[in-house]
Amino acid sequence: MDVDSSQQRMAAYMRDHQDKVVGRWTDFVVAGLRGRTSAAEVRRELDDLYSLLVRAMSGEDEQAAGELRAALAELSGSRARNGFTPTETALGVFALKDAVYELVADTAELVPEYHAFSRMIDDLGLHTFETYAAAREQIIADQADAMLELSTPVIKLWEGVIAVPLVGTLDSARTQLVMEKLLETLVATGADHAVLDITGVPTVDTEVAQHLLKTVSAARLLGTECIVSGIRPQVAQTIVSLGIEFGDIATKATLADALAYALNRSGQRIEKQRIEPQKPGPA
Repeated sequence: MDVDSSQQRMAAYMRDHQDKVVGRWTDFVVAGLRGRTSAAEVRRELDDLYSLLVRAMSGEDEQAAGELRAALAELSGSRARNGFTPTETALGVFALKDAVYELVADTAELVPEYHAFSRMIDDLGLHTFETYAAAREQIIADQADAMLELSTPVIKLWEGVIAVPLVGTLDSARTQLVMEKLLETLVATGADHAVLDITGVPTVDTEVAQHLLKTVSAARLLGTECIVSGIRPQVAQTIVSLGIEFGDIATKATLADALAYALNRSGQRIEKQRIEPQKPGPA
């Protein structure tokens, strides 16, 4: 930030009236936030920003300008994480112009200095908005990654049998995550069979089938046999009409059928218990 004599004069004037200006600045910001943050907390934040701003304008500290932008970026990130709007966030900077204008309105000799100060605040306000937008984009990306993790669990069905219930669209990014989690679990558990359950996948087209085949191939390299379950009638018709070939990959209609198949392949047998209907008791 280039510092000239006019900025230095303005900085000296603002330092002399810091308590008054920060008080009015706090009033403007608190009113715009509609009670979402206490006045005491806002005052603490603005006191620090004001001190950095005056130091940067005075030219006494070469590091002050960088510290000021860093403090504004931190404030923007905090506002974004706590659900504040871009307007509420930018207000924290632009409201300072109104607070300072009230102070210099009757001081004609400071009008040129105020114009230069106003342009500087506009620049800082834009910086605040840009860092807020970047923080919001990062939050959205992190939330998307978290949702992706939650939507791709790997669960143990039986000793030596794990399952990956898939829900939603299966794209390249999702397939990569499924493959990584599946392979990590196979290495950790040494499971011989893995079930890819696509009951929750709305449509199965050529791309989805290719993703499934890649996952099966990766698991086979670790010596694990994969079964694809959740083949509903409409899904079966789509697969046939598209000419998709699963080759020697076992497919089953339900997860229960896939588990029974895996257990039979492992040499285990589960006897089905017959549940007798209860006889009605005496009235």
